[in-house]
Amino acid sequence: MAEIKDAFGFGNAICANGAMLYDLIGEKILEEWLVPVETQFMITKKLREAIPTVSFAVEINNTFHREKIYIPRWDAGLDNTGVDVAEDAMTAPALKILARCSQGDLSSDEMLVIATKALEGIAAVTHSNPHDSLLEIAALGVSKGETLAKMADRAGIAADDAVTFGDNPNDFSMLRWAGRSWAMSDGHPDGKLNAKFSAEPHHHDGVAMIIEELLELPA
Repeated sequence: MAEIKDAFGFGNAICANGAMLYDLIGEKILEEWLVPVETQFMITKKLREAIPTVSFAVEINNTFHREKIYIPRWDAGLDNTGVDVAEDAMTAPALKILARCSQGDLSSDEMLVIATKALEGIAAVTHSNPHDSLLEIAALGVSKGETLAKMADRAGIAADDAVTFGDNPNDFSMLRWAGRSWAMSDGHPDGKLNAKFSAEPHHHDGVAMIIEELLELPA
């Protein structure tokens, strides 16, 4: 979040798909909505049954734990050898569980359909990359939209006064909530079904174009 802090210089950030409220300036966690240990075990059990080729990683106490067969796509997790099964690391409430088909036998969208049914009433499941084979799992009821609505209510800000942008399913809840929301035209094809408007692709500075238009509106 250091780059975001430098760019804005104020405010709080909703992180981890809504599971964390973070003080940008003070660089500290303000609130978290975590996955209980018993729920973590239930999640892995249900998904192993539904998707036999799945592997897991889990974020607990600011530490990234991964199974040895889980292949990270980013730096996180590359510097550790991993555990045999993720359940060995599930000793405290988790910020997020990641579920991956490392062989790419299912897309994120295909995994999401299966996992949504398997984890109904147990956890919130989404993804942020349709070109990968990765799910992001949070506590039941946790999403960007839910946390944004909660923070806005505390600040006395209505949905009609909020502006959101998003490109993938993990953004859809906040796109639906905000009175003015834009789906990136180069994002997930279902984005336009969840947003009020569509923005130009990110490589054409679509977000900046909309913000400039909004700043020209009368107060």
